Amino acid sequence: MHTAVVWFRDDLRLDDNPTVADAAAQATELVPVYVVDPRRRGQSEYGPEKLGGHRARFRREAILDLRQSLRDLGGELFVWEGHAEAVVSDIVETVDADAVFAQTKPATEEIEREHAVKTALPGTVDFERRWTHTLYHINDLPTPYDRIDDTFTPWRKEAEDVVEVRDPVPAPESVSIPADLPPGEIPTLSDLTVDSPPEDDRSVLSFEGGETPGKRRVDSYIWEGDHLREYKQTRNGLLGADYSSKFSPWLAAGCLSPRWLHREIQRYEDDRVANEDTYWLVFELLWRDFFQFQFLKHGADFFAPGGIRGVEKEWQRDREQFDRWKRGETGVPFVDANMRELNRTGYMSNRGRQNVASFLADALELDWRWGAAYFEQQLVDYDVASNWGNWAYQAGVGNDSRDSHFDVLSQAEYYDDDAEYVRTWLPELDGLPPKYAHRPWQMSDDERATYGVELGVDYPRPMIDVEARYSELASDSKG
Repeated sequence: MHTAVVWFRDDLRLDDNPTVADAAAQATELVPVYVVDPRRRGQSEYGPEKLGGHRARFRREAILDLRQSLRDLGGELFVWEGHAEAVVSDIVETVDADAVFAQTKPATEEIEREHAVKTALPGTVDFERRWTHTLYHINDLPTPYDRIDDTFTPWRKEAEDVVEVRDPVPAPESVSIPADLPPGEIPTLSDLTVDSPPEDDRSVLSFEGGETPGKRRVDSYIWEGDHLREYKQTRNGLLGADYSSKFSPWLAAGCLSPRWLHREIQRYEDDRVANEDTYWLVFELLWRDFFQFQFLKHGADFFAPGGIRGVEKEWQRDREQFDRWKRGETGVPFVDANMRELNRTGYMSNRGRQNVASFLADALELDWRWGAAYFEQQLVDYDVASNWGNWAYQAGVGNDSRDSHFDVLSQAEYYDDDAEYVRTWLPELDGLPPKYAHRPWQMSDDERATYGVELGVDYPRPMIDVEARYSELASDSKG
């Protein structure tokens, strides 16, 4: 074929991107396109915005990096704004394209957009889909996705016994583009009416979007820092850049390929050490895969109040309580510290995510979908399948769902035993010893005067009787 349009979605890279590689192998000219679709932002049906400042900034940086990488090969990234089906069909008509190559995604809105783009194309134009964002290719699964087990461990064991990770696909060596097609401007956050995110020197990492920064992070964490050898031991940390890999933002935006990352892990195991810690990063990539395939299997059921299990539960819908949770003003320090970190930096540890989700869904019994939607707004590493799948799991309505809760008080005292994390994000509690930094309501009047912390003034009173609530939940679990 002469001309192919490459529609970039959540695959903002050139290395190991079969969509680009196949188009470049089959067409003389490529028209790489990124569509700024207004439907990806604005208010969600659950209240929070779909796109917050942290992810918007990261995505913009990723698009800038992709444009520069294509220009280095003689190409261009054409950035146009509008509905994807209208923009792609307009470009196809303008350049008289023979085909459109695009990444396919598993979630409902993404599938709808894909079908809309395909339907809008002239009948003579081929629509070529590529599966590009999981470690295991969907066509290599031993059991088709619509019949896979809904529990992770049996699925993982079956897949690991049979499936081999495909080799990464190299980036094209050069890209030729049509003449006289306007590249378009990459909109600023202001253009998108998205507030710029705050900057905070307490952030665990300066997350910069793009394939180039993503590879730098891999090099820093795996090769320079040599942290992979102890990954499983440190992954539940709360402070610092290297307690975990923090590759998730680049994986979510497709700046890094799981297969490319897997190759780096294999190289590390061959060159330095192979142990349970190095495997554990692969294990977590498989959890990510599992949710992608589960979304194909269950579709919109993941967004139902009762999830894929059809659980019948009367979720509360108290906006005042939800607003206190999202602002980090619940009066429960471990919850508040994590939420304030999220709001200030767009990131939160996995341990923190589990605890704040459990507090909202278990302790407050608020509609878990509100929490998932707020994470969608705030997280720099938001991925629809991982986010909604994990929230459903924590709320007891999804895969491998918990039949018990996280006691955020005991979790805080175990994972933040010196209260360094809580005091980092709640400076108003800085002078308290760990016991009271986690349970400030237990201070006597004299102790409050000694430490200079007045509940309801310097720090919020707990929005519920926390200890009584967890005692009730523990009793329910035993019953």
